[in-house]
Amino acid sequence: MGLRPYAHAVGRVRRHEEIEPTVANGFERRLLVPPERGSELALETLRLGPVGALHLADDLHDTLLFVHTGTGRLETVGLAGAAAGLVCAGEAASLVAGNEGLACVRVTVGAATDLHAPMGATEPVVALDHVEPGQATGARSFQVLHGPHNGSTRATMFVGYIPPGKAPWHYHLYDEIVWILRGEGRLHIGDDSEPLAPGVAFRLRPREVHIVENTQTGAELAVLGIFTPAGSPSAAYLEPHVAGSYVFAG
Repeated sequence: MGLRPYAHAVGRVRRHEEIEPTVANGFERRLLVPPERGSELALETLRLGPVGALHLADDLHDTLLFVHTGTGRLETVGLAGAAAGLVCAGEAASLVAGNEGLACVRVTVGAATDLHAPMGATEPVVALDHVEPGQATGARSFQVLHGPHNGSTRATMFVGYIPPGKAPWHYHLYDEIVWILRGEGRLHIGDDSEPLAPGVAFRLRPREVHIVENTQTGAELAVLGIFTPAGSPSAAYLEPHVAGSYVFAG
């Protein structure tokens, strides 16, 4: 698949229902965030029918999975509830759905990125409810599913929780794709603002100043984030005029 240059801010949010699906061999695929020059990340959604199977093997790319609906297994390890899977480049594994099928997000991570030093043994499958939360900007929190601590040295995948309201304008040094797990909000980049809802996704470039706002009043906005190089989701940076007035909300 050919690469396209980075997209402009206008129309950054990609909506599941606007993407034509590819259906073959018992599964549906939608390429939600395509590959782009300057980025090693791409994101697609997959839906497998009852007991459907998908063989995962790529000599060049790591594969990160996030199963959010249904049950199944990655090789012999069960997937139930919200769970993540990792298949490193050069390895192979079968994703098999349970009797009711499953839906997941698949992210591919190319080799042209800085590799983080490994910090622990590889965990092919991680259940979200087994992950301890960490703290990010303001009152935000996150749960890291895969990263250097458990085998993913190219990228980090996490679920982040944004309380009602918005953080100050900020940026990250990493390249990131964000997929909305639940809740509603808005993405602000420059003078542009787009609505966010479950199932949509967008890309953030390194050093791109932005705000992800939770427009709800009584519920968190939950997002799946994948970024490279691997590191901590809490690494956010403020522009000087914002940093001078920022107050830690710990």
